[in-house]
Amino acid sequence: MRSQAMFFKARAGEKLADVQLQKNLAGFKDKFVGMRARAVDAYGINGGADFEALRDAGQMIRDRVLENLDVWLELFEEKATQRGATVLWARDGREICEHVIAIAKRHDVKKVTKSKSMLSEEAQLNVALMAAGIQPVETDLGEYILQIDDNEAPSHIIAPAAHKNLDEVADLFARTHDKPRKTDIPALTREAREVLREHFLTADMGISGGNFLIAETGSVALVTNEGNGRMVTTLPKVHVVITGIEKIVPNLEDFATLMRLLPRSATGQEISNYVSVCTGIKGVEDSDGPEHTYFVLVDNGRAGLVGSEFQEMLRCIRCGACMNHCPVYQSVGGHAYGWVYPGPMGSVLTSLYTGLENSLDLPHASTLCNQCGVVCPVRIPLPELLRKLREKQTERGLRPWSERVALAAWSWVAQRPAIYALASRLGVRYLNWLAEGSDRINVLGVAPGWTEGRDFPAPQGRTFREMYKNRNERSKA
Repeated sequence: MRSQAMFFKARAGEKLADVQLQKNLAGFKDKFVGMRARAVDAYGINGGADFEALRDAGQMIRDRVLENLDVWLELFEEKATQRGATVLWARDGREICEHVIAIAKRHDVKKVTKSKSMLSEEAQLNVALMAAGIQPVETDLGEYILQIDDNEAPSHIIAPAAHKNLDEVADLFARTHDKPRKTDIPALTREAREVLREHFLTADMGISGGNFLIAETGSVALVTNEGNGRMVTTLPKVHVVITGIEKIVPNLEDFATLMRLLPRSATGQEISNYVSVCTGIKGVEDSDGPEHTYFVLVDNGRAGLVGSEFQEMLRCIRCGACMNHCPVYQSVGGHAYGWVYPGPMGSVLTSLYTGLENSLDLPHASTLCNQCGVVCPVRIPLPELLRKLREKQTERGLRPWSERVALAAWSWVAQRPAIYALASRLGVRYLNWLAEGSDRINVLGVAPGWTEGRDFPAPQGRTFREMYKNRNERSKA
C-alpha cells in the first residue's frame, strides 16, 4: 500500500504555512462540531443522556459482530448469493483491482460511475481502471471536484473537498467545463449535475462502497446526502460493491440503531437525505436495478486486528466525528496525514494497515486530549490506541535514540520520589532561567525540538509538591 504518512511533520509544516488553507480550515472548524452538538441535545427525551445510551448500544452491536466476524460473513455470503449476487474476497488493494477489472472485462465495460468508496482509495482503483482502458467517473460532488483537479486526494472522509473554498471550486469548474464562471452554489451544483447526468446514462458499471453489510438479508446499505448513490447502483447493468469485512451488521434492527448514530455524529442530521438498502439483482417485475451484482469484501489488514489489542478500531463506522473535533486535524487538514484516512482514526488505521515503520509520526499527531474518544459514536478509545502504538514504536526501536534515552531517564527518575522531587525543583529553576522573566521560552535548551514551531510556557508559581506541602502545613496549624 502506497502511503506518504512517513512525511507527516513536513506536510504539517507546509499546511500550517498555507495561508489560503488556514482560512478555509477556519471556516470549516466549528461547522460539524456545532451541528453534532445540537443533534445530540435534541435526541430522545433526555437529550445527551439518551444519546449516551445509544452509543452503548452501538458499541455492543459492533463488538458482537467482531467476536464472531467469520460467522456473520459466511451468513452474509449465503444470503447475498441466494439473492443472485456474487461474493468475492480480496486480501489487499491489488486483488481489489484484479477483481474489478476482471468484472469489467467480462461485461465489456468502458465507463464506470463511482459513488464514494474509501476502499477504492486504499486500492488506488482509479489508476488501475485507467491503465486498463476503463474511464472512472467520481459522482460524489466532493470526489468529482477532486478528480477534475488533477485527481487530488480527499482530505476528509465525509466532506472530501472540505479544504477548498467557493472561489477555488468556481475557478476549477470554469476552467474544466469551459463555461462562464459562477459563484452561486445552486448554480454550481446544477452545472455539476448536468455534466454528471450524461455519465450516469452512459456508464456500463457502477461502483459503490458500503456503509453497512446486513447479514440476514445479504444487503448493502448506502448512506448519502446526494442522489448519486442511487444513480450509480440502479442505472448501470453491473453494480460492484467494495467494502471492508468489518462493515457487517447482523440484522436490520441493528442497522436501524447504528443509523441513529451515524448521521448525527457525521453531519448533525437526524437522518441522511438518502438511505438505500440494495439487495440482489433486478427482478422480473423491477423497473430498475442491476442485472449483475458483485460484492468485493476486503481484508487489507482488517483480519489481523481481530482478537488483537487493536480490535476496538474495527468498530469504526466512518462518521468522521473524531477528525471534526481534533485540534490537530483542524490545524493542518487531512492531506498532512498522507493516506486515505486522516485525523485520529487515520493515525491509528494508517499505522496498523501500512505498518508502524511507515507512519512514524502519526501516533504522535495527537494531543491525547480525548476529544475524539468523547465524541466517537461507538466509543473507540482512540487516545489509548495511540498510546499503544507509541509503546510499540518504542519497543521496536523505531523512535529516535535521543527520545528513547530521555524517556528511559524520566522513567528511572519518576520511580524514585526523592530524586524526582529534587529534579522538579531544579527543573523549574532551569526553565525560569531560560524564560528570562518572560512567560514564554523561545528555545527549550535540552530539547530544542519542542520549540522549533512553538514557544514553551514558563513555569508559573511553585511546584505541585511545594503547594501540597504548604497545604498540609496550613491544615495542621
